[in-house]
Amino acid sequence: MNTTLSSFDAYAEQYQKSIANPEDFWSNIAADFKWRKKWDKVLEWDFHKAEVKWFVGGKLNITENCIDRHLPQRANQTAIIWEPNDPKDEAKHITYKELHEQVSKVGNMLRAQGVKKGDRVCIYMPMIPELAYAVLACARIGAVHSVVFAGFSAGSIADRIQDSGCSVVITSDGSFRGEKKLDLKSIVDEALEKCPTVKTAIVFQKLKLGVKMKAGRDLWWHEEIAKVSADCPPEEMDAEDMLFILYTSGSTGKPKGMVHTCGGYMVYINYTFRTAFQYRDGQVYWCTADLGWITGHSYILYGPLSAGGTTVIFEGIPSWPDMGRFWQAIERHKVNIFYTAPTAIRSLEKAPLSFVEKYDLSSLEVLGSVGEPINEEAWHWYNKNIGKEKCPIIDTWWQTETGGFMISPIANVTKLKPAHATLPLPGVQPAVMDENGKELTTNGVEGRLTIKFPWPSMARTIYGDHKRFFETYFSTFPGKYFTGDGCKRDEEGYYRITGRVDDIIIVSGHNMGTAEVESAIDEHHEVCETAVVGYPHDIKGQGIYAFVILYHPPKDEEKLRGEIKETVSKIIGPIAKPDKIQFVSGLPKTRSGKIMRRILRKVAEGDTSNLGDTTTLLDPAVVDEIKAGAL
Repeated sequence: MNTTLSSFDAYAEQYQKSIANPEDFWSNIAADFKWRKKWDKVLEWDFHKAEVKWFVGGKLNITENCIDRHLPQRANQTAIIWEPNDPKDEAKHITYKELHEQVSKVGNMLRAQGVKKGDRVCIYMPMIPELAYAVLACARIGAVHSVVFAGFSAGSIADRIQDSGCSVVITSDGSFRGEKKLDLKSIVDEALEKCPTVKTAIVFQKLKLGVKMKAGRDLWWHEEIAKVSADCPPEEMDAEDMLFILYTSGSTGKPKGMVHTCGGYMVYINYTFRTAFQYRDGQVYWCTADLGWITGHSYILYGPLSAGGTTVIFEGIPSWPDMGRFWQAIERHKVNIFYTAPTAIRSLEKAPLSFVEKYDLSSLEVLGSVGEPINEEAWHWYNKNIGKEKCPIIDTWWQTETGGFMISPIANVTKLKPAHATLPLPGVQPAVMDENGKELTTNGVEGRLTIKFPWPSMARTIYGDHKRFFETYFSTFPGKYFTGDGCKRDEEGYYRITGRVDDIIIVSGHNMGTAEVESAIDEHHEVCETAVVGYPHDIKGQGIYAFVILYHPPKDEEKLRGEIKETVSKIIGPIAKPDKIQFVSGLPKTRSGKIMRRILRKVAEGDTSNLGDTTTLLDPAVVDEIKAGAL
């Protein structure tokens, strides 16, 4: 199906068709792919049980659609451009033919270790081509990949391995992050002390760090890959077979393993990638995310490759060796579509413009934003200085749970409005609800964002816990998927996401559950109790503010703050470290013991003028003390 839309009228027409007859609409799109067997039924669903199936009975393999089917026309076209950490190093251009060969070899390497359809494989690697090969190899042989961001701690890896029952881990001896060398293997070794299900760890040698290898468990990638051929027939998968598990923070301490399946995910990711960016053959596309997040899964690998595109994988960071790193890479690879996070934009905005001006950005045609709502100031800076006021900014709203874009402008079709995600993509039926569960059907309203009809790439369950899946997403507004986000729908029908309405903090575009961070802080032996809230942060969007009760008055507050941050870093990862830690003697609690986070948020935001009625609190005097000590 052609996803090129010539005008807003064409979008409106396609949207209406998608709502009037969703099954016909998605069936037409799915027909463009290679299916081993066509589906018997397009859709079965019951939101009252949180059950959804798409393309029921269909058989396929996603890697045949991302790689094999392109070989007759695109064997020598670049599939992946790898941009290394250090710009002095040479970039790699990997053709579709080379990608096919490498993915097949890694698939055979895994099969040689006994990995079969349905087995879970944990991948903890830097942003190198081998990470992409490992992910796609799992999909090729029917194994379920669980990628863990290579900035998470040993404890976080162990939690994910234990929850999903992984039998194999793929990692690297180490990685670079700017000038820093990271020893990934020792982090994995620590995690595996608690993971008896793991029989094999395959280690890619990147830095030659001289790591310890455990006999009988650890294998070198280069030795094992030399033993196998590049002939790896793809496993036939049912449309509803598991493709991957990806963990996201929940409002309780335990991360949630979101399950995505093969058929619907593939169809939706491909469609939304081509539609939102209006992707054309030959364009060079760069999403700066990490493959450890859903953005990397959907819009670095599966979306661009299923569209026969050229996608950039970036190992480095935007600030090293200097703040011109992104712009240098755009010039180097003549990037046409650039998709990044508001956090990165805000940090680069603070650097002198000379870092932008020395590079030729004339290849850019479309810009994108992902991870959190983009503020107007950053939007205007991005538009003026990077897009030169000629490139539409595709401000995408979506989630790990949705799999792909839900509300987003369409390049050169949708009239843009700074800081607005604008309109739903075809096939997406949003509904704004008030707190009493009533749908607000007019424009010019504010409420909670829900979706009232299934879409193909939605998560099917939380791994091993469908009850939690139902309670988290489908119990608040029966018959609808609740996103957890608040939103405004303006007079034009444009959506603006206003942020989380639950206990999730979005730090640099990544979800952090307050309970998870609190639980990590409480591990410090001096800490009695903690409450964590988000507050506005110039660079990250939201920072983490912790109110901490201690067992004893601290001898050295700054030293203790440093220790607490290190504790969080070790348990979850550096990304979860609190930005501010305020020591308090008590927390504002109701008589039933519930913490009034509303009050703590106001204090963290520096707005203590109207904290509402505090007389119902167990100890109202605590609020004055917290206000007086605010950081």
